[in-house]
Amino acid sequence: MLDFSSLLLAAALSGICLSVTMFAIWFTAPKAGFVLTVACGILVLVAHVILFWRYTKDPDPLLCQIVLALLSLGFLILCLSAMQYLGVPGYRRAVAPALAAMAICAIVTFMGFDGVGFIITYTTVTALLSAIGAMFWINGSQDRRILLVVSFLSGTCAMSFAFCGVVLLTKGQWTLAIAPDNWAERLNSVVAVACMTGLGALTLSLHHLQAQIELKAETMTDPLTGLLNRRALTSLYGERSFGPFMSIVMFDLDHFKRTNDVYGHPVGDQVLCRFAAVIKKYARPGVDAFRLGGEEFAVVMSRMTDEKAYDLASKIGVAFGAEIVPTQLGKLRSTVSGGIGFGEASGSSLDNVLTEADAALYAAKRAGRNCVISRKRMGKAEPIKPALRSA
Repeated sequence: MLDFSSLLLAAALSGICLSVTMFAIWFTAPKAGFVLTVACGILVLVAHVILFWRYTKDPDPLLCQIVLALLSLGFLILCLSAMQYLGVPGYRRAVAPALAAMAICAIVTFMGFDGVGFIITYTTVTALLSAIGAMFWINGSQDRRILLVVSFLSGTCAMSFAFCGVVLLTKGQWTLAIAPDNWAERLNSVVAVACMTGLGALTLSLHHLQAQIELKAETMTDPLTGLLNRRALTSLYGERSFGPFMSIVMFDLDHFKRTNDVYGHPVGDQVLCRFAAVIKKYARPGVDAFRLGGEEFAVVMSRMTDEKAYDLASKIGVAFGAEIVPTQLGKLRSTVSGGIGFGEASGSSLDNVLTEADAALYAAKRAGRNCVISRKRMGKAEPIKPALRSA
């Protein structure tokens, strides 16, 4: 059976392997900042374990203070890495209480009450681990199975540290002068090795999952405008059935080729970005915007009547017509044409609605551009209403 020293050295070896792995991952993917933070936190804990092992052989008051400070600091860094990964704001909420607890621990330990220092440190670590588990469970938006395991391991490790503090508290061991050695400490060593190894493996899984999400986002996003692209349109709506309260507006910037020829492609890019910004202003639940390619855009609208869809498309055209792009040749004001396709009560496919919207768009161009046309309104012989008038 392993003795206490062997358990500590096993924990240190496990931590070193984990931190080296994390640093290697970070070097290959520098954007994964939370991986670097995890690696730093584990290294601090490794330093704690090694010094704690030394403290069991040769107790020293100053070494005791360093050991306890490293334990709290290591788990504080891991807590910050969890906040970093999950995008939880307010690092100060974790840092300030932890540093205050570390300061109090240092004071009482300096006064000779090292047992109280251990109790304070174990309480701090329990709180930090509990916070990590709660944050992953509450704020996580990825695979809930992974997050459940992270929460379970964090909670289990927190309980093992809590047991260590409870044993010292119930025995009234306010002054130790040596490293605590009891059943809770031994249990904590085993649990800490197992949980830290498991959390390290899950960190790798979370990094892989985050990389997949970022890669998918990149393939689904137009790099110039930040809008979703045609691939995203197919992914989101390719299998959807478009009912009577769903529609698609196809927009095409008027005379865009001439804009590029006269003003240059950088100005053309500005015009595209301006139109994308206009669409984003009208974004709301049920309204998704896409850049299909070149100067073509599409807006999918859900839970809207024909009239509301037409009004929203017209407002977008009016707003874009008011945009002015400064150029070396003077102020540039562009216009846009739009065509609306609608779903049917019996259900329509994405391709059918796009085909109808495309036909309406070409009708708008034949009508002189700078307008929005709805195929349903044309069927009722309504006049073409311009979305805006050129300045």
